Amino acid sequence: MKRFALLLSVMLLGACGDTQTAFVSEGNSDQSISVIREQAHAGGSWQSTLIVAGLPQCQRRFTLQDVAADRFRIDVYRPGPGLFILNAGKRWDVVELKSCSYQTYKTPPPEPGALVGSFEMVDGKLRYSAKNAARPGKPSQ
Repeated sequence: MKRFALLLSVMLLGACGDTQTAFVSEGNSDQSISVIREQAHAGGSWQSTLIVAGLPQCQRRFTLQDVAADRFRIDVYRPGPGLFILNAGKRWDVVELKSCSYQTYKTPPPEPGALVGSFEMVDGKLRYSAKNAARPGKPSQ
């Protein structure tokens, strides 16, 4: 009976899913956008959520639809302070930190701003990779 209980517990633990989180901030932890990917059980589908934080005023969650699970990547642009534009394939979204607003563009914006980084899968884990800013007088590589 003990062997059966041990085998059952190992099988149950193996069926657990995964949660992955990455974030980018506006210079302090109170102003940020985060992406969370959750998997209910091993091998199951991923659900992606965007969390917009403009503390202490607001914090909101938005489900990200139509984001590729196998080649997950969201590019992050910053057209101005507290404003981010997100691009995942053909999908373009805008996030404003002060009011925690989120909106999907019907067409790509003509000028999304400077690319500041990307949420992407690296070695099987979700990460935010910042784009290195070019230093004045030195070419970017």
